[in-house]
Amino acid sequence: MDDDAAAPFDVERVLASLTLEEKASLLSGLDFWHTQPVVRDGQTVVPSVMVTDGPHGLRKQADGADHLGIGDSVPATCFPTAAALGSSWDADLLRRVGEALGRETRANDVAVLLGPGVNIKRSPLCGRNFEYFSEDPVVAGALATALVEGVQSRGVGTSLKHFAANNQEADRMRVSADVDERTLREIYLPAFERVVTRAQPWTVMCAYNKVNGVYASQHDWLLTTVLRDEWGFDGLVVSDWGAVRDRVAGVAAGLDLEMPSSGGRTDAEVVAAVRSGALDEAEVDAAARRVLRLVARSLPALDAPGSFDVDAHHTLAREAAAAGTVLLRNDPVDGAPLLPLAPEALAGVAVVGELARTPRYQGAGSSQVNPTRLDDALGALRAAAGADLPFAPGYAVAEGPADDRSPEALVAEAVETARGAGTVLVFLGLPAAYESEGYDRDHLDLPADQVALLRAVAAANPRVVVVLAGGSAISVAPWQDAAPALLTGWLGGQAGGSAVADVLTGAVTPSGKLTETLPLRLEDTPAHGSFPGELGHVRYGEGVLVGYRWYDARKVDVAYPFGHGLSYTTFAYDDTTAEVTGSGTGSRVRVTTRVTNTGAVAGAEVVQVYVGDPHAQVQRPERELKAFAKVRLEPGESQVVALDLDARDLSYWHPVLRRWVIEGGEFRVAVGASSRDLRAELAVDVTGEDVTLPLRELSTLGEALAHPVAGPVVRRALDGSPIDPGMLAMATDMPLAVIADFGLAGFDRDALARLVEDANA
Repeated sequence: MDDDAAAPFDVERVLASLTLEEKASLLSGLDFWHTQPVVRDGQTVVPSVMVTDGPHGLRKQADGADHLGIGDSVPATCFPTAAALGSSWDADLLRRVGEALGRETRANDVAVLLGPGVNIKRSPLCGRNFEYFSEDPVVAGALATALVEGVQSRGVGTSLKHFAANNQEADRMRVSADVDERTLREIYLPAFERVVTRAQPWTVMCAYNKVNGVYASQHDWLLTTVLRDEWGFDGLVVSDWGAVRDRVAGVAAGLDLEMPSSGGRTDAEVVAAVRSGALDEAEVDAAARRVLRLVARSLPALDAPGSFDVDAHHTLAREAAAAGTVLLRNDPVDGAPLLPLAPEALAGVAVVGELARTPRYQGAGSSQVNPTRLDDALGALRAAAGADLPFAPGYAVAEGPADDRSPEALVAEAVETARGAGTVLVFLGLPAAYESEGYDRDHLDLPADQVALLRAVAAANPRVVVVLAGGSAISVAPWQDAAPALLTGWLGGQAGGSAVADVLTGAVTPSGKLTETLPLRLEDTPAHGSFPGELGHVRYGEGVLVGYRWYDARKVDVAYPFGHGLSYTTFAYDDTTAEVTGSGTGSRVRVTTRVTNTGAVAGAEVVQVYVGDPHAQVQRPERELKAFAKVRLEPGESQVVALDLDARDLSYWHPVLRRWVIEGGEFRVAVGASSRDLRAELAVDVTGEDVTLPLRELSTLGEALAHPVAGPVVRRALDGSPIDPGMLAMATDMPLAVIADFGLAGFDRDALARLVEDANA
């Protein structure tokens, strides 16, 4: 690697000097957060480096903290979680957030920030969805790539996680994700692939779970065949903490570093396996080399850690939280939308809901950051109004101030507070205990006391704006009729309170878009009935129909579709074109559209390009996101947006040929503002490649008839056969070998063998 030339020590020279025992020791941690050093005669041969949790902020264990460090970590900027960052659809913003994370990581003498997570939101119940970007791999891959590039530009590493098919917390350390290869290739692997091939993260973290019966930590196909051989990953594979079940099998499969320390137990297992011939020492060398290369590329930053601007990073966190806030609804009341709040309207606002005062700003578990400061929405709104806006908590949360009043008394106070207000801002959301690493949610509902509060307040004053907080989809259908305006700030990080105030007051025009569908009911969701599995297995029976792909295929109504998000301005699309160039694996489509800001304020629109292939050999989603761009426009300004699709964007993973294929024919290319707000749809003809399947004796009669070589031969034989049409229809799905055995159409086994040979020649 180029990094090695400037490294303080030569990786190959050091490796050649190590004993087998020393090499094996490098492949596990020193403790919970540090790699193993090698020290001889008081001299450090290989230094130790520190890794620590992310992904939306540094969670470095403070001295004397518990071994996980969750209860006490050094202060760091708590940026919005991935659910909020993803909703910005803004790669440039994610790159800047990554740069800030990199600066803080470097300033704290940490070599690798453990993140980002790019697992797909298979079910909205997953307790860790707040750490993941999207239900769609294109969004997740593009934004994670930008984040990784930003972090690593500061001379520190990232750890792309959790590889792979880690889509639930229930039984996460043992469960087998049973998923077919096509679904893996099209849904659960592409985000990892994009980040690896475009940004080369320093490390990739394997998941706890099994994939089709094999633990990810010892999955040769995942860690070597796909990750290294196909994608060209040149970094280090580290285990999730405690994910290693068989260290020797892991090393053989491509696992380089087990974390945390095993106290030397598994180091001895590796040495014994080499001594016995069960493990090739060359595999130990390969893993040790990758550890040494990680150390080498970490040392320059550790020698010059630098510092960071706490205030500037807080300002960036505020910008990012506002960009990820999604305005779901803004219906007129008395002839005009409630939002944004003009200065005179802000002066008459009442604020209801404890979450306005006690913000829910991040998830629980290993990503929990100790923020450098914390903004709350109530304080930010009062500052914007220049007045002490009336407030009532309405309900209690465990993290808030003690309140001995009954739920009924809290609601009564809120109703009185709301009654005379010009507009009521009601802050609702998921309590911290509802979602966390380590367990999944049981339902999509808000707490019943919050819904009761909203109903009571709306009965007293219909001018209600609901502000939601939470890390994943919430069922809004049962109560949103009480809220003419509705927005979600997700888990917006330490500046989320100020960011929400910016959006409510119009200081920032909302431009966030949903990266996950908000369903009407849990029962409508794709994995319902097969999540989280049973008896150690979870079956991915929905296949590639994940998220909006499922709702579109089933024609299921949703509360708000993937890609949806309103603005305080409006956008028009026209002059949409799609031009095809090349053919087969060289096919490309350039999509252009002109977007115009037709409103009165500046704003940003996310242009989304979807592709459908209605005539493929396999079932493909009705439409799939393949490209997007965020464009900022002044009032009246237009811009032509051009997005390029390549052959991969038009392809699917063929389950028989086991490769990406592009079939020729008509494709549908749609451009729009969400998956269900399509402003233009065009048909394009693409010249595909030959995807004719090999003919076999067990191929069906129908497959033989469709074969370009065998078809005419079989058809001529049938023309002279006494088989009536009814029998022919019944025989279409009959294997050729059976037809030959029955003596139908004049075929016998010899004739069939010649036909197969000629067809495949």
